[in-house]
Amino acid sequence: MASLDPSALAAARYHGDQAVAPGMLDFAVNVRHPRPPGWLIERLAARLPHLAGYPSAQDQRRAQDAVAQRHGRAREEVLPLAGVAEGFALLPNLRPALAAIVAPSFTEPAVTLSAAGVPVHHVVLEPPFVLDGVMDAVPEDADLVVVGNPTNPTSVLHTREQLLALRRPGRIVVVDEAFADSVPGEPASLAGISLPDVLVLRSLTKTWSLAGLRVGYALGSPEVLERLTAQRPHWPVGTLQLTAIEACCAADAVADAAADAIRLAQLRTEMVVGLTSVGADIVAGQAPFVLFRLPDAAHIRTSLQRREIAVRRCDTFVGLDERYLRAAVRREWPLLVQAIHEISQVSMCASKGGHR
Repeated sequence: MASLDPSALAAARYHGDQAVAPGMLDFAVNVRHPRPPGWLIERLAARLPHLAGYPSAQDQRRAQDAVAQRHGRAREEVLPLAGVAEGFALLPNLRPALAAIVAPSFTEPAVTLSAAGVPVHHVVLEPPFVLDGVMDAVPEDADLVVVGNPTNPTSVLHTREQLLALRRPGRIVVVDEAFADSVPGEPASLAGISLPDVLVLRSLTKTWSLAGLRVGYALGSPEVLERLTAQRPHWPVGTLQLTAIEACCAADAVADAAADAIRLAQLRTEMVVGLTSVGADIVAGQAPFVLFRLPDAAHIRTSLQRREIAVRRCDTFVGLDERYLRAAVRREWPLLVQAIHEISQVSMCASKGGHR
C-alpha cells in the first residue's frame, strides 16, 4: 500500500500512554521504572546551566564514543537519536522503493514510510509469531525490511540467523532493538556486528525511564547513516540527550542494566504463571512485557480501566485483534491477575444468571 487509510492511520498512531490517566496502575507503558535512577538525575541536572549554549561537537563525540565502546563499533557507525521514533522518522531518507514490515510490530515505521509515499507491505506472522518459514513472504524486491527484536508487542525474540537471512543485495534490514537490553545477555542482538546493509535502532528510554527526554541511537555503516540524515535539521539531539546517552552507555551503567534484566526476566516468569492461572493464553517471549489472549479481552480491558488499571489494547496492531492484550512486567502483577480473576468471575456469574 502507498498510504494508510484514515482508520488504519488512527489505529497506528495509538500508543500505550493514551490508555493511562494519572493515578492508574500502569501496565500499558513499557518504561522499566517509575523514575530515572538518582545518579542519572544528578548527572542531567549538572548540565542544566549549560543549556544556554547549543549542543557541542564534544558532547556529540562523547556520546558516540560511549556507544561505540559499549558495542565494539567505530564512532562513525554511531548516530545519536531523539529516541528510536526519530530513527523511524528518518527511514524515508533512505528512499526505498518498497518497504516490508514484519508484523505484528511497532506501528511507527509504517506510519512514517506511508506518509512519505513509500509503498509498505506487511509480512504478517501467525501465532506464535516467529520468523521460521516466512522468508518467502518477504517480497524479493523489497529494498527495506523492518523487524523488531524482541518484537513489540509480541515479545518474541528472533535469532541472529533468522534476521541475517533477511539480507539481500540492494536491501537494508532495519532491526528495532528498543528492548534488546532487557533480554539477559542480549543473545540475539546485531548491535555489535558491523554490516553494510544492517541498521540497528536502540532505545535508552525504556531501561532508564527517560521517555520524556527521548533518547536513543542508531548503529550502521557510515554510508547508511549519511543517507539516513541527509535531510535532518541542525542540532537534532540536545545537550541533555547526549549527556544521557554517554551516561547510560558507560560500563557501570550497562552492568547495572544487565543485572536488572536478569531480575526482570525472573519477574516475567512469575507474571506469566499468574496470568496463565486466570486463563490467559500466553505468547512465548522474552521482552519486558507479556502478550496474551483472553476470550473476553475487550470487556476485561474496559473493566480494568474502571478499576484504574491500564493494559495495552492490541487491536491497533496489524495482525492482532481485540482478543489480545499486552501488559508490562511489573512487580505489582498480582494486582492485575487478581483483578482479571474477579472480573471473569463476575462475568461468569452474570452469564449463568442470564440462562436460568
